[in-house]
Amino acid sequence: MTNQKEIEQYYNKFDEDHRLTTRHGLVEFTTTMKFIVKFAEEVRLARAARCEFALDNPQNNKDEKIKILDVGAGTGRYSTALLEKGYDVTAVELVKRNLEVLRSKGTMVKTWQGNAMDLSFLESRSFDVTLLLGPMYHLISMEEKAKAFREAIRVTKNDGYIILGYVMNDYSVVKYCFGENKVSECLENGSLTKDFKTVASPNDLYSYMTFDQINILNDMAGARRVKMFAPDGPADYMRKELNAMDETAFNHFLDYVYSICERPDLMGASSHIVDIVEKASVEDYR
Repeated sequence: MTNQKEIEQYYNKFDEDHRLTTRHGLVEFTTTMKFIVKFAEEVRLARAARCEFALDNPQNNKDEKIKILDVGAGTGRYSTALLEKGYDVTAVELVKRNLEVLRSKGTMVKTWQGNAMDLSFLESRSFDVTLLLGPMYHLISMEEKAKAFREAIRVTKNDGYIILGYVMNDYSVVKYCFGENKVSECLENGSLTKDFKTVASPNDLYSYMTFDQINILNDMAGARRVKMFAPDGPADYMRKELNAMDETAFNHFLDYVYSICERPDLMGASSHIVDIVEKASVEDYR
């Protein structure tokens, strides 16, 4: 079982608000935001189209704000940015300190302290887009991940989207096992298998995923993939180089990552993957 106390202690020390403002963090943030907005606007357009065919139905209000739920919102980097773009945003965060930072920003983001695996304080089918961009990093077992996933599906409208972030297996193998010369130790203690798959224990802060595991998780939760992309591409391997770039070169790098982020031959090497899904069978959730 995931160690909630360890997570809280980690984020009490870690400057989460700063991470996505670093050069490598901005690559991840900028790319991910483009996709969040793209799919939020798809919901808006679909709603407007439906309204054109049901103008006499007062419940079909095409001017109603798109509602976004940010589960595992951290200090609100995505929540506040999405609010500024005009969306109705609700944030759920486990760590009290992160939530205090978010609330101190004085925004109109609605906030709750809560666990991704239990969103019982939120009504079913309430949100157009639900973000799970942090919880899957820290939930260890597939059962825990599936529980959080199903909760996200429950609170999302039938025509909405769930957007999930994962930290990738091979990024951990390359950067930690080999990059820090820990591979022999990891093989010996069982945290790395002979075919180089990471094995997370309940005491670990992160669990790393393969594409096969993400596909299994989608099946467990009852979700169908719409799109998958790598939000940071090679950025996490190029931190020094990114910091040395002038602004023009860095902006070209942002464009480059966005242009390659859906290429299957490159995605697995990224530090993160984002999976955009919808309910596999809408009829099951009516």
